[in-house]
Amino acid sequence: MLRVRTEDGREYRFAEPFTAGRGDDCAVRITDGLVSRRHLQVECVDGVWTCSDLDSGNGVYLDGERIRSVPVGAGVTVTLGAEGPALRLEVEGRGPARRDVPPAVTRQETREDVSIAEYAERYFGGEGDDEPAGRRTVMIRRAYQQVRRRQRITYGAIVGVVAAAGLTAVGYAVYSHQQVAKLRDQAAGFFYQMKSIDLAIARLEIEIDKRGDTQAGDQLKQYLANRREAEREYDQFLSGLDLYDRPLSEQERLILRVTRLLGECEIAAPPDYINEVSSYIRKWQSSERYVKAMTTARQRGYAQRIADEFLSKNLAPQFLYLALQESSFEPFASGPRTYAGIAKGMWQFIPGTARQYGLTVGPLEAVPQPDTDDDRHHWDRATVAASRYIKDIYATDAQASALLVMASYNWGEGRVIKLIRSLDANPKDRNFWKLLERYRNSIPKQTYDYVFYIVSAAVIGENPRLFGIEIDPPLGFLETRGAAGDTP
Repeated sequence: MLRVRTEDGREYRFAEPFTAGRGDDCAVRITDGLVSRRHLQVECVDGVWTCSDLDSGNGVYLDGERIRSVPVGAGVTVTLGAEGPALRLEVEGRGPARRDVPPAVTRQETREDVSIAEYAERYFGGEGDDEPAGRRTVMIRRAYQQVRRRQRITYGAIVGVVAAAGLTAVGYAVYSHQQVAKLRDQAAGFFYQMKSIDLAIARLEIEIDKRGDTQAGDQLKQYLANRREAEREYDQFLSGLDLYDRPLSEQERLILRVTRLLGECEIAAPPDYINEVSSYIRKWQSSERYVKAMTTARQRGYAQRIADEFLSKNLAPQFLYLALQESSFEPFASGPRTYAGIAKGMWQFIPGTARQYGLTVGPLEAVPQPDTDDDRHHWDRATVAASRYIKDIYATDAQASALLVMASYNWGEGRVIKLIRSLDANPKDRNFWKLLERYRNSIPKQTYDYVFYIVSAAVIGENPRLFGIEIDPPLGFLETRGAAGDTP
């Protein structure tokens, strides 16, 4: 019989396996913000009681160390989260609690200490296949286990057919193709889990800005820590896989890297995406506009100020290139007359949106000429307004996708925003790839070009000389801070 005591004095006794967490279906229910819906599982196997982490967001800790599982022995006290509520578990009728649990059992393995070969041996080597799902503590293990289970029968059938037909090489190629497809799907699933975290972070940040909630600030720190861990897991998962049908050039790898920085899954990109971005890179290469505009941005201090503003909103500094596409960093730019008014300034705000985000619109709003009394022409004020406007789009219609933000920013008052809102409101189903898949023939060419010009400009900006453009990286100053490409 196992006795369980909670911090608030509740006491339970169990003879059968049970779970602890916030969920109504948990035998030990703990309503704490640091506790996952299903956080901890306790079970007795061959007479030994063991508690295990159920892939919880904040983990299970013993003596300050995160654990995957630990035997209860005569008694043990674990916390749900590093600073979360404690549970005391004791086997009745036993001696003093053991504290000499081997580190190999209790302590979470450090990612950097595990090689790719060890991952392959652990997850594809045949060990641990019968381990309960609740004992998996990282996404990569879940991915490998799912792929292995689902493919075992198929693999056996393929091997049998191939052996009978004498087509071993062909059969292996078919299987490998299927395996890669499964892994690509799994990688995409992991990515969109991260984007869901990004979306939650963005919405919480907006609420904190409005209310200044200190408790929400602590929750935000935990979300950000979870997001960084998810990113490391995703990188680790991808590092051991070859998901493309040919070696990629350095330029192509940059395209995929920037795509992920801008909030879209590089694994799920359409087959012609790399070639499409490359074609817009060539358009920039054939024009002097990129060099002139980025030189101006650096000399006048626009690049650093704009990047810092977006980083302060936990947005990609690559939104710098949206101002490039809008105005070539010209603070006194005026657009054509439209039904919504004349767009002005570096960020090309129309009057209504400018007012909505705190900018004063000058008396010459109906005239396509500069107006020193119009905040839209004050690039620093307009940059703050642009970051707030983009953050709102990012956290709502765009579902944490910078590419959807770009499409919305370009034609937000017209058809594009309606098309975006027709997609299901979650990052997996509302992203730029889904928009292209469903509405490619409906998206205005201007908007399509707009998005690809910005993405390609951001790719060039990572290493201009790689593309034959003799300037320093516009965001290179971030590298000295250790912040380049570090935003979700």
